[in-house]
Amino acid sequence: MKSFQNIAFLISAFMILACGESKSNGENTVTTEDTIQKNEIELTKAQFDSNTMQLGQLSEQPFPTVINTTGMIDVPPQNRAIISSFIGGYVKRTPLLIGDKISKGQVLVTLENPEFVEMQQTYLETAQQLTFLKSEYERQKTLVEEKISSQKNFLKAESEYKSALAHYNGLKKKLQMLNINIASVEAGNITSTITLYAPIHGSVTKLNISKGTYVSPSDEIMEIINTDHVHLELSVFEKDVLKIKEGQKILFKIPEADNEFYEAEVHLVGTSIDLKNRTVKVHGHLLDDENHNFAVGMFVDAQIITNSTKESALPESAIISMDDSHYVLLNVSRGDSYNFTRKEVTIGDSFNGFTMIKNSSDFDANDKFLVQGAFNLIGEME
Repeated sequence: MKSFQNIAFLISAFMILACGESKSNGENTVTTEDTIQKNEIELTKAQFDSNTMQLGQLSEQPFPTVINTTGMIDVPPQNRAIISSFIGGYVKRTPLLIGDKISKGQVLVTLENPEFVEMQQTYLETAQQLTFLKSEYERQKTLVEEKISSQKNFLKAESEYKSALAHYNGLKKKLQMLNINIASVEAGNITSTITLYAPIHGSVTKLNISKGTYVSPSDEIMEIINTDHVHLELSVFEKDVLKIKEGQKILFKIPEADNEFYEAEVHLVGTSIDLKNRTVKVHGHLLDDENHNFAVGMFVDAQIITNSTKESALPESAIISMDDSHYVLLNVSRGDSYNFTRKEVTIGDSFNGFTMIKNSSDFDANDKFLVQGAFNLIGEME
């Protein structure tokens, strides 16, 4: 109840301040002293403290020239892997779920297909034929050198041997690509399954299979993303791209998550324009080593700082806007009480919680202003 009485008092006091202009009825003139009193609010220390008010001074703050843009959180191509199979098969086993952490070389999925058996059989048969064809080729080579056999027989043996050798090497390479152990096959151990391994470490972000699913070579089985190095991919309009240079600072936030700003810098500026929307891609690197649990694909609002100047400013909370005018409350305290008088100001840009005061020369360097709590004085007047 006491707090409500304080607020009511402050509102009433500021109504007097807002309306306290010099008036004349033709007979009586308000003196300068009366005008000063009517344009002031006087608060006790208890009232000042109970409403968590604070005083502050003009300070030099940086006001950058910025280019506003949007983009997304992304990772380099080498940090993203799409898992697929060279040959189709049925999913026999997969131990993974979306979000699971993966180490490079870890088993991802096991596929089964009778075709894998046929490939190994053909490989073994070709290997056996190759032994005979190689022997026949070498025999015909010796015979033709000694002019015992004809050149035609030698060329035929050579052709059959080299054709079989090419077939053998091709099958061997296919089996290696399918992660089938060649030594095991040559020892007579034929398997009906193949295993796919993780090419990078990261996390599973997509999983398009379940046990028994048939996957063809064109199917994406899963996606793995390594977020150790996330970056920004921004789209800058054509009219602004010439102002952007490598090394410029970027301030960005994730509007759907919070209003905290993070820092990055321009690393690369694209050299071609997307003809559909007339934008250029700008690649930005984060300035700290943490990725802040950013998820790939998050939308970002960003400001690229192309220039910066220092100007006199006050916190945004010190500015009172009424109609088309802007005011501050200047501290003119006398004694133990807090006295404030309203002063009109011309404001400029706002950045990082501060607003530029263009007519700062109207005030002294030691002047103090109500920088927190001004809203309590005018909350019910607007």
